[in-house]
Amino acid sequence: MSRGGSPGIEPVDGSGLRVAVVAASWHQQVMDGLLAGALRALAEAQVPEPAVVRVPGSFELPVVAAALADQGYDAIVALGVVIRGGTPHFDYVCSAATDGLSRAALDSGVPVGFGLLTCDTEEQALDRAGLPDSSEDKGADAANAAILTASTLRRVRRS
Repeated sequence: MSRGGSPGIEPVDGSGLRVAVVAASWHQQVMDGLLAGALRALAEAQVPEPAVVRVPGSFELPVVAAALADQGYDAIVALGVVIRGGTPHFDYVCSAATDGLSRAALDSGVPVGFGLLTCDTEEQALDRAGLPDSSEDKGADAANAAILTASTLRRVRRS
């Protein structure tokens, strides 16, 4: 995997933010890695006690992300994985989850860190899961994006 083009994100201070993580349950090894990466990044950013909510699959991420946004969280981290199979199911779930997470963020004004892996193979998902042999940590990336955006929104809304 190439990390070319990935922004160099400076450490973010999330100490004043309420953050929730909503994570799918399918593909347990990948999801365990994504969730661990997100929680590690939030701890490094000094986010106090992020809430963690598990859902059955990636299709359910948007409705729960929207409900969490309505509960006053400053940022949501959405984690899931969909691996291509031999049917159009992949396309429908990826599209619905992506559109729904975007809608949750835009409708609520609460940033949603996008940690939904849409991969052709399980090997690709494992390589992005933040596991010891992975080349990328998309759980941490999604958490950092969510808290950086929440911090940016706080500054923008104060001006």
